[in-house]
Amino acid sequence: MRIITQQTLGGPEVLTLVDAPEPRPLPTEVLVRVEAIGLNPLEARLRAGEFPLIGEPPFTLGWDISGVVEEASGTWRFRPGDEVFGMPLFPRAAHAYAEAVAAPALHLARKPASLSHVEAAALPVAGLTAWQGLVDLGGVTKGDRVLIHGGGGGVGHVAIQIAKARGAYVFTTASGSKRTFAEGFGADEVIDYTAVDFAEAVRDIDLVLDTIGGDTAERSLAVLRPGGHLVTAVAEEDTELIAAYEAAGMRFSGIAVDPDPVALRGLAELVEQGRLRVHVQETFPFARVADAHRLLDAGHLRGKLVLTVGGTGSGGRGTGRSRRRATRSPADRR
Repeated sequence: MRIITQQTLGGPEVLTLVDAPEPRPLPTEVLVRVEAIGLNPLEARLRAGEFPLIGEPPFTLGWDISGVVEEASGTWRFRPGDEVFGMPLFPRAAHAYAEAVAAPALHLARKPASLSHVEAAALPVAGLTAWQGLVDLGGVTKGDRVLIHGGGGGVGHVAIQIAKARGAYVFTTASGSKRTFAEGFGADEVIDYTAVDFAEAVRDIDLVLDTIGGDTAERSLAVLRPGGHLVTAVAEEDTELIAAYEAAGMRFSGIAVDPDPVALRGLAELVEQGRLRVHVQETFPFARVADAHRLLDAGHLRGKLVLTVGGTGSGGRGTGRSRRRATRSPADRR
């Protein structure tokens, strides 16, 4: 099979397409013939050496996958031919920039029929981060006032929809150019952070979800109601910030996303109910991974970027809507 690997740290040009042996699934694992791979900003940081999560090169990046089960080893959860998606093994290396991935069956879920493989591959990291932050940690419920930072991004636009599905009134921060985009996913009020200080624009917030970083979490203290709750995916170990929230009588939770089949199935149910969709800004063929990473490095994305593998397409602009399902036999996917 082909994989995308790197021998050194650096810019997108270090990503190299090479041949490699196909992985073998261990007991309770499945071999997934990958159709699409979701890209995440974290992977650009790992590639560049900014965050040593998976050690030194050589390594193969990637976690978000959608594809078709080709082999199942000692597991009853899936059978060959099942379409699945998920975020296997995170934060350990899943080697998902590849044409085939061996993954624990427990880390995958059945792909919603209404999603293409491209859309399904864009959902796991963003969706699980949002779900675990809002539902598992935040306990968001009907009538809550929720502030989601970065409503135009990958996690943000999914988080808006999850919060709305649970009955919350949703504020979000986004640049003026993304106002319509965020409103299209259900945000009740969009705060243009380039023109307005969010800390002065809203009050009495029950829960803040921060995926931005910088001083966002610190400044969010001012918008929470007494006893309000901050959930952050970027400052979970900031001891000074934790102390500040505790001193103010607020709740502080840090989230480090992990594989979760229950949450994956929850996301799939929202998709099938028509209450959740994922926006793919652009797709790239497998071999053009460096071009995709250049966009990751540039930032300011709307939704997600996806690599296509096999028959999912040749690359281009995304629409955020389902277009196709795989119909080929496992043998044709090699």
